[in-house]
Amino acid sequence: MNPTRTVETAPSTGDGPVGTALLSRDRPARPGPLAASLAFAWRALVRVRRNPQQLFDAVGFPVMTTLVFTYLFGGALAGSTREYLQHLLPGIVVLSVVMISMNTGVALNVDITKGVFDRFRSMSIWQPSVLVGSLLGDLVRYAVAATVTVLVGLALGFRPANGVGGVLVGILLVVIFAFSLAWVWTALGLAAAKPEIVMNVSGLAVFPLLFLSNIFVGPDTMPGWLQAAVGVNPITRAVTAVRHAMDGTLTAGDLTAYAITCAVLILVFGGITGVLYNRRRQA
Repeated sequence: MNPTRTVETAPSTGDGPVGTALLSRDRPARPGPLAASLAFAWRALVRVRRNPQQLFDAVGFPVMTTLVFTYLFGGALAGSTREYLQHLLPGIVVLSVVMISMNTGVALNVDITKGVFDRFRSMSIWQPSVLVGSLLGDLVRYAVAATVTVLVGLALGFRPANGVGGVLVGILLVVIFAFSLAWVWTALGLAAAKPEIVMNVSGLAVFPLLFLSNIFVGPDTMPGWLQAAVGVNPITRAVTAVRHAMDGTLTAGDLTAYAITCAVLILVFGGITGVLYNRRRQA
């Protein structure tokens, strides 16, 4: 008798989208700029969930800075923490978001040093989506940090004169400013050799700007030359716009100075970022 032969059959692909894709000989369509950017934005958000440092920056850091500066300076400068908080909180919102915006450049440099960036560079996608998507994903972190800071301020006694609408406008202004400033750290992330260099250089650059601003005290009592330096500080212009949005005194001049600051940051450092990115693509 002849032994029974076993006939192996290929597994069925089914009638679903996977089976259709496997049976089709057509190449998948190349994702457009928006789809690719949103994919990288989602990747940035997933990294926040898996990175305790970024989660702390978005939630823990705003709480800590609000509590520390309110009770550290409130009694000495205004005689009352509650009274000082009305002036301080809009500035602390900007400070918190500016600090966490530095992670944009660090995360990009980590991708470069680990070789992930080279993989993205070889993909058939709209190449700037790697950068644009990361920045879009970071907008969520900025909004969360700003919201947490405002909520802590409300719990401590902050009462915005312009109500909920003024607070929402202020948070929007902060997020846009952080997006503009993030292009600085993105350019630095492309230029630096190591993530530690990005963190150290960005820290050295941002700390003088934070303290040489109107976050903690008004510039009225400062010497004339120092008032001039504080006035041209981009962080000062952002704090002024946010503070006046929350207290209901926002003027066209405030918005103009704020808009010019954001536009200059994006145009100058966005252009530098584009040049550095193209050099890496051609390397």
